[in-house]
Amino acid sequence: MTVFWRAMSDGVSVSVKVQPKSRRPGIQGRAGSAHGACLRIGVSEVPEDGRANRAACAALAEALHVPTSSVAVTLGHTSRNKTLHVTGDATHLTAILETL
Repeated sequence: MTVFWRAMSDGVSVSVKVQPKSRRPGIQGRAGSAHGACLRIGVSEVPEDGRANRAACAALAEALHVPTSSVAVTLGHTSRNKTLHVTGDATHLTAILETL
């Protein structure tokens, strides 16, 4: 099984594919893309003024049981394929990511 995250010293880096204006907002499971394995996140917001980015960060924060302020977009601010960084205990976070 290919993982879509990478443990770092201060948390984890997670590859995601965001679906703006989704009818089913939330974590939608694992997927493969041209960029490799990723986590699919649906958001009901439109991709304007960073709304979809904030909603994707909030959805991942809720799934990982961390504050929204612990999740930030590090790559792909204007793309559907993004890398999100989650600050926290990498061991605890990867254990939760394995269940998604």
